[in-house]
This record gives sequence, C-alpha cells and structure tokens, in this order.
Amino acid sequence: MLNYSLKRLASAVPTLLLLITAAFFLIRIAPGGPFDSEKALPAEIQANLEAKYQLDDPLVIQYFRYLGDILLLDFGPSFHYRDWTVNELIAQGAPVSFTLGAIALVLAVLFGTTIGVWAAMKQNSAADYLTMSVAMIGISVPNFVMAPLLVLAFAIGLGWLPAGGWDGSLSRMVLPSIALALPMIAYIARITRGSMIEVLHSDFIRTARAKGLPEGEVLIRHALKPALLPVISYLGPAAAAILTGSVVIERIFTIPGIGSHFVQGALNRDYTLVMGVVIFYGVLIILLNYLVDLVYAWLDPRIRYDT
Repeated sequence: MLNYSLKRLASAVPTLLLLITAAFFLIRIAPGGPFDSEKALPAEIQANLEAKYQLDDPLVIQYFRYLGDILLLDFGPSFHYRDWTVNELIAQGAPVSFTLGAIALVLAVLFGTTIGVWAAMKQNSAADYLTMSVAMIGISVPNFVMAPLLVLAFAIGLGWLPAGGWDGSLSRMVLPSIALALPMIAYIARITRGSMIEVLHSDFIRTARAKGLPEGEVLIRHALKPALLPVISYLGPAAAAILTGSVVIERIFTIPGIGSHFVQGALNRDYTLVMGVVIFYGVLIILLNYLVDLVYAWLDPRIRYDT
C-alpha cells in the first residue's frame, strides 16, 4: 500500500508542472495586459509599472522566477487589488468556497446514493423509470440555468429564501448549495442504481439469500459496499466539478469565494491572481483524486498489485 501511495503521489508532480506551464504561457499570450484600461497610460508610467512587477523581463525568465516563488508558496501581489497579495485573497475566499462545496458534496452523496439504491430496489417499475427520468433532467440542465430558476421560484416567487449574498447564515447557503448539488445528485443516483443492480444479480448475493439472511442485511452488509466502488471512484472528479462549478454559482449568488476572484482576475488580466487560483484548484483536484485512488485501492487490493 505504501509503494502504491508513493507511486501515485509521484505521478502527480509532472501533471501539476504541466498545468502550471500551460496556464502561465496561455494567460501571457492572451490579448490585453494587467495595466490596460480605456484611458491609455503614458509610456513612462506603463514602463515603470511593468518594471515594478518584473513584467519587462523575457517571458522564460519570468516563468522560472514564478516557479521559484511557487516553491516558497508565494503567489505574488495582485495587480488589480493593489493592497492585497494573492495568498491573502485565496485565504479570504477559500473558506467560503469550501463551505459551499462541502455542503453540496454531502447533499449529492446522501441523496444520490439513497435515490440510486431505492431505484435499484424498484428496478423496471414505474417509480424506477420516473426517478431515472428526473435524474436525466437533472444531468441535462446545467446549474447556471437551474440557479436562476431556483431564485425565481423560492426567493422572488415564494419569498422563502434570500436571492443572494453570503453572511454565513444557513438561509443564504440553501439555494446555492442545492443548485450546485443537483447535477451531482443525478449522476450519483444513476451510477449507484446501475452498480447496485449488477451486484444484486451476483452469485454471492444469491448465496447470501439462499442462506436465509434478512434482506436488509443482504443489502447493507453484502451488496452496498461493492456497489459503492464506482461511486467512490467518481467522487474525486465530482468534488472537483463541484468546486470548479462554484465559479458560476458564486457569480450568480454574489458569493465572495475563490470563483469570484478567478472571474474578476480574468476580466482584469490579473495574471498572478488567475495563476494562483488555477494552481490552487489544480492542487485540490489532484489531491482529491489521489485520496479517491487510495480509498479505492484499500477497498479493492487488486488495484495495488496491477499498478
């Protein structure tokens, strides 16, 4: 298990380096610059600003200097928020994004697995078809469409919940969390249903039933664990999708998370802020997938020996 863990961890390094390199050069060759505005700056002031932020050096030198700063966990100053560093902006927005993402992920796992198991138990019934049809709608409708519909229904129409903003209260978390979780609930429900049906038709389940074990024990003790393996393998990308998907949700509900900083940084050509958020998300996604691989290898030891 230790060798498997170290191999998986080592394989993440080139992935992260490739991400940093691609993001760095793509954002630098994109049109516009951090000090461009509707009113053109005098050439001398433009040159002084570029010299202050070391943007007048050749691009390759800037790249290797940036890599050195990253090794020291220094993402540099923000070009737009002059009194803030990127580290400070990420530290300010991360708790908000994590809270929103964690609530959405918990909702997705709880409701997705429950609905999936229930649909598998009702296989080929009207309830099964209805549930999976609703799940397909949940997958088809993106959250940037679902979010305004939720606001229209529950904030403007019924007046039950606030339409946006973030002050840490539960009432302001409900709508953005649901909007973020709905597509994942649908995905997990469909995965769980398919996996559960396959497991319930396995020989060891027939054997367990032939021994006269109660149906509840057969389901929970023998069928649920192997049926959840595909769900667990999906949780890494799902968590990543929820965190990156919060970029849209945060803008719709005016939530001051990392996603809002990323969008604002991209609009302002704030190189360091965009790079900091991209690297932060990249490390997070790699870490989540790494943890999922470890859990998957723990549940199914054959994976460790095949690697």
